[in-house]
Amino acid sequence: MPEMRFHIRWPDGAREACYSPSLVIKDHLAVGQDYPLAEFVALSRTALGIASERVRERYGFPCGRALAQLARIEEGARQQAPGAVHVEAFEE
Repeated sequence: MPEMRFHIRWPDGAREACYSPSLVIKDHLAVGQDYPLAEFVALSRTALGIASERVRERYGFPCGRALAQLARIEEGARQQAPGAVHVEAFEE
């Protein structure tokens, strides 16, 4: 499966490179877009859930790295003031 990273900027200006085991993230987020914090978390949850399921279908177990990335996004979002997450780039 093609792995990728999606680079984001949190509302506080911190940048982060996030992992996805699949290109499915491109179906849910767009480079250059700003997403309200809650929407970004919801879209990430959906995309990383699909990506993890694709790993399960192929290998028989969910993707631990995708689930860990989702947990990191959820934790990071809890530490942010309301605002927008900016998607800076995709890296394949």
